[in-house]
Amino acid sequence: MEKVTDTIINVGVNDYDTTLFESQYMLEKGMAYNSYVILDDKVAVMDSVDSAVTEEWMKNLEEALNGRNVDYVVVQHMEPDHSGSLKELVEKYPQMKIVGNAKTFPMLQQFFDIDIEDRKVVVAEGDTLELGSHTLTFLMAPMVHWPEVMVTYENCEKVLFSADGFGKFGTRDADEDWACEARRYYFNIVGKYGMQVQMLLKKAAALDIQTICPLHGPVLTENLEYYIDKYNTWSSYEPEDKGIFIAHASIHGHTAKAAERLKEILEEAGEEKVAIADLCREDIHEAVEDAFRYDRLVLAASSYDADVFPPMAKFLQILKIKNFQKRTVAIMENGSWGPTAARVMKAELEKMKNIEIVEPTITIRSAMKPENEEQMKELSKVLVK
Repeated sequence: MEKVTDTIINVGVNDYDTTLFESQYMLEKGMAYNSYVILDDKVAVMDSVDSAVTEEWMKNLEEALNGRNVDYVVVQHMEPDHSGSLKELVEKYPQMKIVGNAKTFPMLQQFFDIDIEDRKVVVAEGDTLELGSHTLTFLMAPMVHWPEVMVTYENCEKVLFSADGFGKFGTRDADEDWACEARRYYFNIVGKYGMQVQMLLKKAAALDIQTICPLHGPVLTENLEYYIDKYNTWSSYEPEDKGIFIAHASIHGHTAKAAERLKEILEEAGEEKVAIADLCREDIHEAVEDAFRYDRLVLAASSYDADVFPPMAKFLQILKIKNFQKRTVAIMENGSWGPTAARVMKAELEKMKNIEIVEPTITIRSAMKPENEEQMKELSKVLVK
């Protein structure tokens, strides 16, 4: 439990045991499932937590309540990592009202077989809920990143309960840079919906926000402009940093060796930041993060079954789903008898918005040769700015 203010308490749980979020994103430092209770004349709980930590969450909530009942639960997001313990809360406090929007309740009934018809409080854009000295104002945030999502502004203490917005991987007490894991979280989970995030940021700009309470990660209380600026950059698909990211997928190591040599050549040509990732062995979702982070991208892959090596195919599929755009991309392929990787990669990139594919395309026949290094030097003249 953590006090946000004298009357707002984070009763969420740090889950140190989970190693995979949404069955796909690797976690080295667990995950925080945040839930907040507002203590006033009326008591409101802001969201629940994943079912894996229901028991600890209920203990935290009871301690914070200190014998009081819950008058309202505000359901900002129905994804199971936030609604997974909702049924237990609804059953424990039979007089409690459930606050959600028109899209919340059909989804709630899909997840849970409970009768709440006489307990629903349906809210829409700009509606308010008085708790006493605290007033909640509801702002709809559809497709950030589910259609029923809303965020809540508390007028008295100027707190934005931001649902999944401004969240990150890792527990609240994880000793790590916020931006790194918040970036990986944003682009892999919310990244497709940049336009919707931009619309929400415009709503937030009209509010006097002193504290941001996300459903994952730490509560944000200082230098809020920094976090909001990051979200503005990410959701507008603009590069965050100047640099080149090389993503390679190599079967027997020859393409990987060529990618490492290209990195050296780019650095020798004066590029200050060149990052590189092995799509076959490293976290592909970190590679997605870096593809969005930097302004230039190099794809290096082996040909495979008259196509492209599957790890690269998966990487490109994720980029397309997440709305990758506004980048300069170079291509390097390898093929022992019939190179096909470049053609396939270019075809996938052409499905994305505002992608500039630069030449020369480098084709390696089995192992890198001196002429390939010369091509890399020519490419460096195009890529290094």
